[in-house]
Amino acid sequence: MRAMILAAGRGERMRPLTDTCPKPLLPAGGRPLIAWHLERLANAGIIDILVNHAWLGERIEAALGDGRAYGVRLRYSAESPALETAGGIARALPFFQDRPFLVLNGDVWCDWDPARAIRLAAAWPADRLAHLVLVNNPAHHPAGDFTLRADGLVEPPADASTPALTFAGIGLYRPALFAGTDPDRPAPLAPLLRRAMAAGAVAGERHAGRWIDVGTPARLAALDAELAGRET
Repeated sequence: MRAMILAAGRGERMRPLTDTCPKPLLPAGGRPLIAWHLERLANAGIIDILVNHAWLGERIEAALGDGRAYGVRLRYSAESPALETAGGIARALPFFQDRPFLVLNGDVWCDWDPARAIRLAAAWPADRLAHLVLVNNPAHHPAGDFTLRADGLVEPPADASTPALTFAGIGLYRPALFAGTDPDRPAPLAPLLRRAMAAGAVAGERHAGRWIDVGTPARLAALDAELAGRET
């Protein structure tokens, strides 16, 4: 299996930190934020990884190189301008060799085991287009994003009173989900997921472990303090 780490965002809410440092390289627990992803992927046996970038992307490539220091093989997809999530993935589709692939947001920290993606893909129904990792709603996103049904399928909440979970920014996808998406134009992921949900083609799971959306300097500082001296 191959993986992609989304690292093309400008990180506006992280300014001024991201004025001179791309968000994935901000330090957390003594290493760049993206390094936690790389090390977990390597431990899971997922070593072929593509990183997309836009803002200060040359610094990401200079810092990570070919990935050898992390036990992986890195490729890069430069975007100008940034293509948003679906557009960036569509640009990268040839890298995945028409097979299911794992995508992780570069600005989250999560102890979910990427080895699960390998096991999930091996048992996927032929009509399954996506599998989303969902987490309990954080204080800054109390309404959540999607509902996880008892049968494991994921769908938009029926209304504001329907319990929902937050999308963790970690998903397993088939290339067919992105069919027709222009690889040269910005495109969001949510409309593609909702269309696939309407066809019963999106499943998911609730991750009860640690997850943090590192979206502000305060959250980064809290994560850094939590991870200080911690093993992966």
